[in-house]
Amino acid sequence: MSDETLSGPKALGHFLRTRRENTPPETLGLPATARRRTRGLRREELAQLSGISTTWYTWIEQGRDVAVSARTLSSIADALRMNATERGYLFRLAQLTDSRDEQASGVNSSVLACVHQVSTPCYVLDLTWDLLAWNHAAETLFSGWLDSDNAPNMMKFMFLHPLAKSLVPDWDTRCGRIVAELRAEGIHYMQEPRLQAFIHEMSQASDAFRTQWARQQVVERRGGERHFHHIVSGELRYTQVSWRLSGNRAVKMVMLLPES
Repeated sequence: MSDETLSGPKALGHFLRTRRENTPPETLGLPATARRRTRGLRREELAQLSGISTTWYTWIEQGRDVAVSARTLSSIADALRMNATERGYLFRLAQLTDSRDEQASGVNSSVLACVHQVSTPCYVLDLTWDLLAWNHAAETLFSGWLDSDNAPNMMKFMFLHPLAKSLVPDWDTRCGRIVAELRAEGIHYMQEPRLQAFIHEMSQASDAFRTQWARQQVVERRGGERHFHHIVSGELRYTQVSWRLSGNRAVKMVMLLPES
């Protein structure tokens, strides 16, 4: 069995060394001379491309317990031309947050179309809880809102729409929960101007939101029982299941499964 560690400075160093040794210099515009004993980059070359000293890079690659900044790690990742998956793995090994993760990207139309393949209420939320897509079952559940709002937002619905308090029996509890989820999720995107503007807008528009936001509570988003009092269908109970979109954790798909 391999004695390779899966996390920590040694794992970080091992990953960087492997990536360096498997990066042909010619792919980065460096000459491939006959004097090279390996096909990969030398430490001094990668250090120069990353804008750091060879000694400092060597310490990182050797797995020494040194304080590596996110900026330094980003420079190394750029120098090695890491793709998004490799870059994400690198930052997780170092237990650092990549500033590029703070940029919420768009969503492919085929992903949004998935909601229409689901028979139960299903919808997709973005960073600020705008509904990017929803199916007919969701529109029926949220009749009086989704069928009339041209730019539906779940957070605005819960705090500002008059239907919310009658549709959601545990309205107070749910409102506290979703604000705590927004704060927890938003920590990855606090430099995103749209998120900052949204929080300010909601704080100005809703005393209840402002109060909940000031509580500084954070919880992870998870499923569980959801209870609705529908004006036509009466009492409805679902189990909520949520998924994050691969490659864009700011986007989540929510499905409500009827309880038997």
